[in-house]
Amino acid sequence: MKIHLVPAAAGLALLAGVGVATADQVIITPEQQTVVREYVERHPLASISLLGVELNVGSTLPDTVELHEVPHVEYRYVVVDDRTVLVDPGTRRIVQVID
Repeated sequence: MKIHLVPAAAGLALLAGVGVATADQVIITPEQQTVVREYVERHPLASISLLGVELNVGSTLPDTVELHEVPHVEYRYVVVDDRTVLVDPGTRRIVQVID
């Protein structure tokens, strides 16, 4: 009987982990993406380079990086290596990389 409980417990732990990961994901609506793209095109920034920082969702940007506001959107943006990066200003975590 114990043999059957171990896989079941592992399966529950895996499902719980998936639920937590999903809850942490940020969903940016198509409307928000359009607003950001149009704003970035009208207000271009010089691209910066960040050594040692991977441009992945969830990566944290250093405090030295200046984040720029997009009106009517809760996130900020910066251009890193010619890619626009949306950042949560409270945590400084990347929520989306726009190519």
